[in-house]
Amino acid sequence: MLFVKPSLLKERGIMGMNQRNVDYIARYNARKLYPIVDNKLITKEYAKKHNIAVPELIDSIEYQFQIQQLEKVLSGIDKFVVKPAQGAGGKGILVIVDRKGDTFYKPSGMEVSFADIKHHISNILSGLHSLGGKTDVAMFEKLVNFDPVFEPYSYEGVPDVRMIVFQGYPVMAMLRCSTHESDGKANLHQGAVGVGIDLKTGHSLFAVQDGRMIDKHPDTGCFFSDLQMPHWEDILPLSAACYEMTRMGYLGCDIVIDKNLGPLILEVNARPGLSIQIANDKGLLKRLQMIENHAPKSTSPEERVKYSLKIFSAN
Repeated sequence: MLFVKPSLLKERGIMGMNQRNVDYIARYNARKLYPIVDNKLITKEYAKKHNIAVPELIDSIEYQFQIQQLEKVLSGIDKFVVKPAQGAGGKGILVIVDRKGDTFYKPSGMEVSFADIKHHISNILSGLHSLGGKTDVAMFEKLVNFDPVFEPYSYEGVPDVRMIVFQGYPVMAMLRCSTHESDGKANLHQGAVGVGIDLKTGHSLFAVQDGRMIDKHPDTGCFFSDLQMPHWEDILPLSAACYEMTRMGYLGCDIVIDKNLGPLILEVNARPGLSIQIANDKGLLKRLQMIENHAPKSTSPEERVKYSLKIFSAN
C-alpha cells in the first residue's frame, strides 16, 4: 500500500472528504436547498425558470400501477434513458440506444424486453437506487446525440463534463468518458475515464481510470492528449449560471453536449466527489481559497467566468 505524507497533500492543495463536507458543503449549501438538486425533476423545473437548457423529459412514472402504461409512454420512441429522480452515483440508470419492435438494446448490444424495463422501473419506484432508500419516481429522458468529436473518447455511452463551481465561479473541470467496463455510463467509480480539462483552453490535461493515469481510451485506443472540448466558451457560463439557479455555493454541474442542441445541464450535485483532483493532477483547495479571499462577490455568470479564466489554468 502506498502512503503519502499529509504535508505533501497540504502542499499540493489536495482537499479531503472531511474538509469538503465541513468547510464547503455544510458551510455554503443550505439544507433547505437540497431538494433542488437531489430531485432531478425539480432540477429541471428550476432550470427552465432560469432559461438553462436540459435534456428533454419524455414522461415520468410515480406509482406502480402506472407501469402498465409503459407501452403507451414509449410508443414511437427508440432511444431514451430511464433514471431515478433521486438517484445518485449513476445507480439505476438504464440507457436504450435502439429498438426493434418490442425489443430494446443497451449500448453494449444487450437485448432488453418490456418486462425487463418494467421490472427496472418497479425497482426505481421502490427506492432501490435512491438516496436513503426513499420511494422514487422513474424519469424518461430523450437520449442525447453526443457531438461526433467524442466518438474516439467514449465507448457505448454519452460522455459528460463535471464542473466544480464555487460561489458561482468555475474552478475545475473534467470530462468523464464511458467505457465497456462502466456499461456506457460516465461514472468514474464504475470504470469510466476521467480527463482533466484546462479551464482556460478546454484542452485535455491528464486521464485516469480506476485511480491510475492512462494515455489512451481502453476500448478505442485513442490518445486523450489530442482532445479539445467543443463549445467550451458556452459550457463555462452555463455551469456558472447554476449558482443563480440553485443558490448553492459549492456544487458540481454535469453537462452533456448534444450535436444539435449544444451544451445541456444533465444534473447538479450538492456533494460532488473529489476524484476531479486526480484527473487534473491538482488540488482544489488553493483554488477555492483564492475565490473565498479575492473574487468579486456580486457579478454575472459571464463576469465570473472571465475572472476564473484569468486566474486558473493548467499552470
